[in-house]
Amino acid sequence: MGNFLTLNFWFNLRPGVFTGFSFKVVAGFVILMIVSAVVAGIGKKRWLKSLYVGLWNSLYYFFLTNAIVGLFLIFFNYEMTPFLSARFWFLLWAAGMIVWAVFIYKVVVKIPQRKARFEKEKEFKKYIP
Repeated sequence: MGNFLTLNFWFNLRPGVFTGFSFKVVAGFVILMIVSAVVAGIGKKRWLKSLYVGLWNSLYYFFLTNAIVGLFLIFFNYEMTPFLSARFWFLLWAAGMIVWAVFIYKVVVKIPQRKARFEKEKEFKKYIP
């Protein structure tokens, strides 16, 4: 664990391949992203005409994009490409996922407001011929 917190560990341009356990963790995370992208794609098609369509679109593209990026990172690490297999790409990937998750959270927070506005419009349109 002490090596995990050093700058040489994260910014070495020739880090070597993953060990068995770390490869399984990253591959499992990428597989989880792929499965989540499939589930979000199904949800996106199922709730196409609802208030949640923006959320499902955001989740679908989040999981799909991060699964593809994770597959590229695993491939470059397996091939030991000098610059593209560096571990700082995993830090950038994680930072990007956190920023994107904040934007998805903002979409989730707006859903009750949209629902209230939709109900208000529905009540108003009830009296219009």
